[in-house]
Order: sequence, then C-alpha cells, then structure tokens
Amino acid sequence: MSEQLKYIVDELNKEPFKKNFNLISFDSLQPLQLLQVMNDVFAVIDQQHKIDLRDEEPEATAMRMFTFLRVLKYKPKTESGSLNAFRQGLIQGDKPVIYPILQWLFERLPDLRKRAYLARYLVHMNIPAELLLDQELADANEAYVGKIEEFKEVHKAVEQLRTSGFSTGEIKKDIANMEEEHEQLKKRIDRMQKKVESVRNYEQMLLAARNLRVEREKEQSLAQQKLEQKNQLLHADQRFQRMNQQLKDLRAQGIGTTGADLIRRLEEENKVNMYLCQDKLPKEIESKQKYVQDLQKVANEPAMGHSDLDELNLKIKSVSSEINSLIEKRMVRNDPIDDKLSLFRQQASIIARKKDAAAEKFKEAMDELASVEQELQKKKDLLKESEGAEVLKGDEFKRYVNKLRGKSTVYKKKRQELAELRAEYGVLSRSVEILKTKDENLNQQLAGIEAKQGVTGYHETQEELEKVSTVKSELDEQKGKTLEEISQLVATMNATIAEKKSALAPVIKELRPMRQKCQELSEDYEEKKAQYENLATGLDSNLSKLDQEVRGLREEISQEESRYHYLHAMMKVLEIQQKRIDDEMKAYTAQDQADRKKSWREQYTRKIQEQENLGKSLREKQKAVRESHGPNMKQMKMWTDLTRLLECKRNCLQKDSQGEAEATATSQEGENMLVL
Repeated sequence: MSEQLKYIVDELNKEPFKKNFNLISFDSLQPLQLLQVMNDVFAVIDQQHKIDLRDEEPEATAMRMFTFLRVLKYKPKTESGSLNAFRQGLIQGDKPVIYPILQWLFERLPDLRKRAYLARYLVHMNIPAELLLDQELADANEAYVGKIEEFKEVHKAVEQLRTSGFSTGEIKKDIANMEEEHEQLKKRIDRMQKKVESVRNYEQMLLAARNLRVEREKEQSLAQQKLEQKNQLLHADQRFQRMNQQLKDLRAQGIGTTGADLIRRLEEENKVNMYLCQDKLPKEIESKQKYVQDLQKVANEPAMGHSDLDELNLKIKSVSSEINSLIEKRMVRNDPIDDKLSLFRQQASIIARKKDAAAEKFKEAMDELASVEQELQKKKDLLKESEGAEVLKGDEFKRYVNKLRGKSTVYKKKRQELAELRAEYGVLSRSVEILKTKDENLNQQLAGIEAKQGVTGYHETQEELEKVSTVKSELDEQKGKTLEEISQLVATMNATIAEKKSALAPVIKELRPMRQKCQELSEDYEEKKAQYENLATGLDSNLSKLDQEVRGLREEISQEESRYHYLHAMMKVLEIQQKRIDDEMKAYTAQDQADRKKSWREQYTRKIQEQENLGKSLREKQKAVRESHGPNMKQMKMWTDLTRLLECKRNCLQKDSQGEAEATATSQEGENMLVL
C-alpha cells in the first residue's frame, strides 16, 4: 500500500498535474477532494472531463466516471459479487477503490489518451432493428460506419508518418547536400560537353553506350539469377544428402529386425510417451499452476503488520497441531498388523517412485541424445566446410573407390595426352624461334632498303600510328560510356530533387512561421527555466529540511506507537487481574454461603482439606500394610508349600494308577496263553 501511495504521489507531482502533494497531505484528503484529483487525471486524458465536481450532481458524476472507465476498459480486481461494493466505493470516494484506479491510469497514460481520442470517433450507435427499416436512416448509418472505417485508415497512415522518423532538420540537410551535388554535377556536365563537342559521330556513340549499358544490366541480372540458382542447387544437394543419410541410417537400423520387433519397439515408445503425456506432465503442470496461484495470492495480498503475522503464526500452529492429532488417531485406528492393504500401498508407492525415476532418466537420456545429435551435426557441417565432403562408410566408400579407379584411368590418358602436347609445344617453340630470327633478318634488310631509298624509320612510325589509333578509339569508347552514365545520373538527380522540392514545399512554408515561434518560445523557455531552477533550489533545500523533520517525527511516532501498544497490553493484563481480584473479593465477602463457595479461596481450601484427609487415610493404610506384611508373607509361604505338596501327591496318584493298569493288562495276557 505504501509503495502504491508513493507512486501515485510522485506521478501527481510531475507534469502536467503539479499537485505538490506529499504522502501525508495526499493520504489526508477528503473523499470529494480525492474524487476531484481522479477527475483531474480524467481531464488530462480527455478534456471533456475538465469539470469542478462541486458544480455537478453526484449522480451525473458517478454516471460520467463509470462510462469513462468502461471506455478505457478498466477491470476492477474484485469478485463478481462485490461489483456493487466497487460502485458504491467509487461514488463515496473510498481510498481502497480510488488508489488502484489512479495507479492503473498513471501506468497507461499515453495509451489511454489515444484510446479516449479514438473513442470519440469509433463508437458504434446501437440503433434498434425496427428503426433501420427506414431507408434514410439505414443509409445514414451505413455512411456513418463508412466514415469510421475511413477514419481508421487515415489514423493508421498518420501514425505511420509519425513513426517514420523524418525530421525537418535532416530533410533540410539532405536538400542542401543535394543542391550542392546538383551544382557540382552541372559543372562536370558542362566540362564534359565542351570536351565531347569536337568528337565525330556523337549521336551514334551515345546510342552505342546506351545499348552497352542495357546489355551490362542484363548481364548483371543474369549473373544474379545464375548465382541464386546455384545456391538453390547447393541447398537441394545438401537436403538430398541429408535425406539419403537418414534413409541409410533407417535401413541400417532395420537390418536384422522383424515386423514384430518394430511393433514391440513402437508399443514401448508409445507406452513411455503416454505415461509422460498423461501422468507425469499433467502433474508437473498442475504443480506449476498451483505454485503460480500461490504466488499470485501472495502478490495480491495487502501489506501485513506484526499483528497479522502473529495471527497467521497462531493459525499455522493450531492447524499443525490438529494435523498431528489426526495423524496419531489414524495411526491408532489403522493398525499396520490388521491393515492388509498397507503392504500393497507400500509396493504401489515404491513402483510409482521407480516409475518417476525411470521417466526422469528417460527424459535426461532423450535430452542427452538430442544434444549429441546436434553436436554430431555440427561436426559433420564442420567437416563439410573443411574438406567439402562427408565421411563415407560401407557401400558409399566402395562406390567412391570404384569412382577413383575410373578417374585414375582417365588421369593416365590425360597425362599421356599432356606429354604429347608438351612435345608438340617444344617443336612449335623451336619453329617460333626460327621465325623470330627470320623476322629480325627481314627487318634489317628492310631498314637497309629504307636507308637506300632515303625513308628511314617508315615501318616503325607506321606501327606506332596504328597503335595510337587503336588507343584513341578505346578512349573515345570510354568517353561515350562515361558521358551516357553522367547524363543518366543527372536526369535521375534532377527528378529526385524536383520530387523532394515539391514534397517539401508545404513543409517549408509551415516551417517559416514555426521558426519565429520557436525563437520566441526558446527565449520564454530560457526565462522560465531560470525561474524554475531558482525555485527548485529553494524547494530542494526546504524539502531536505522537511525530510529531516519528517524522519525525526516518524521515529518518534514509531517509538510512541510501540510504547502505546506495550502499555495498552499491560493495561489489559492488569484489568483482567483486577477483575479477577474483584470477583474473588465479592465472592469472599458475600453473605450467601453458596456464593462464598464459588470463591477461589474457598475452593482451594476445600481441595487442600480433601487432599490432607486423603493423605491421612493413605498413611493409615500404609501403617496397616507394614504391620501385616510379616505374617502375610509367612502365610503366603505356607500356602505355596501346601500347593507343592498337593501337586506331588497328585503326581504320585497318577503314577500308581498307571502301574495298576499295566499289571491288569499283563495278567489278562497270561490267562489267554496256552500252556503245553
């Protein structure tokens, strides 16, 4: 809340508001004053809202503000049921409603100005359908909609021109540079025309230069097309090689595998992907969304004080104690010995953990595989750049060897042809040397004949004249080319200069009065700036003093508040204690015996008497037990001896009965025996 308030005050103290608020003065504004501040912000966005709220009815103010906020598309951060509360708070000027609106307006002030400007011209009128049956009204509505669309297009064009980046200073510099270049080109053209006036066949040379320039342009375009086609061919070859390599890899993977293996592999991959998509990823997304929701809740919560934190800590402790008690009850109720499903639950949890761990390992392996494949592709590309080809394997290497063998045979043939050509070159070089010697002899003979005839050097001068004529023709051709290019350049420059002048003529006309206005405004600006700086220095010094005073007062306020809270708590404790004392005195001094029994003193004395009586009875019992301990122990020993004696007699009787039974059995057997 404090950060929000500080941001609003800083924005209100800036241009164009200049409210000169501080945190205390702004926070102490009345509801009507706060609504007036918000209305002033509305007026900066749209001049139609420049109204004093004291001169307007409250209902009209509320309707106007609600309508304007709807135009600006402001959405209050409230629940659906509390929208009426928001409206009521806006009408009453409540701070929890006004502060978020001001913050939202300051954060989007330029965009909101543009939205408010466009809202005047882009609002569609809601005309009932039965009224549109009137043809004139329907035509007017269609014309209105057409004007809206036209306004949209014009506004887009204006925005594009505003954001195009052109400035008058840059345009003036460009015009000055173009005019200088234009003058220089005129001078160069005059000089070139004076030089070319003496050349014969001037028109024909210009036509030839024009045709040559056209052909050169065609040649450049064809070369560009050829280069583009080469690049396309190279990309197609690379793609073909990649596809071929992928096909080979797939074939290599498919060697030794059957359809059942492929189906089983695909089923395993499908199961893994299904688990990742249906179990793992939804859980992760749900946990992330829950975490984001918790963060949003924390961010939307207002600032908490120490009392709020203490209350939350108490709630956390109480909830944790309830959870612990519930867990203990559950453990007591669900005995692991009796619970037959606990073993299966443990196994299921272990399997789920193993499944999650396997999914994590699989994801890591897939990421590692992708990185390794990417690195392998980089290595392959690097190998292609260094050697120009890929590493060959298997059948490709065999084909490459066969290709090399064929090339070696071709190389041997070419080498043999080269040896023959070298031999022929030797013969021809020898013949050239012989011809050179003959030429020298003929030149000497020709020089002797020229000396005899009196025309020495005639042959050499004739060759030099031929060379000069060829050089002159080449120079004339170059002059024609340069003249054609210069004329074309001059024509284009004249056209561009004319276009720029025609385009900039209205701008220059508008610029002339703006220069005078700019000079006047600059002088006024310098004066205002000096006044502002003087005022700012004074305000800064006063502000620093006020800040120091405010800091001291805030520290005192915090100390006094803490002392107040401490004393208030102590007073509460003392009041409770005093109340207990008063209740005790009332109960103790009461005439009624029942009320006196309710006093703590009576209760404690009664309990003390009861405990003393109980202790006395227990001491008597202890004394009796001590006195009868010896005889009782003797009697107990006698009873144990008696039980032993009786047990012994019982065992003897059992043995005697068994002996008699055996004797009768033997006697019966003796009687049945036959004596011979």
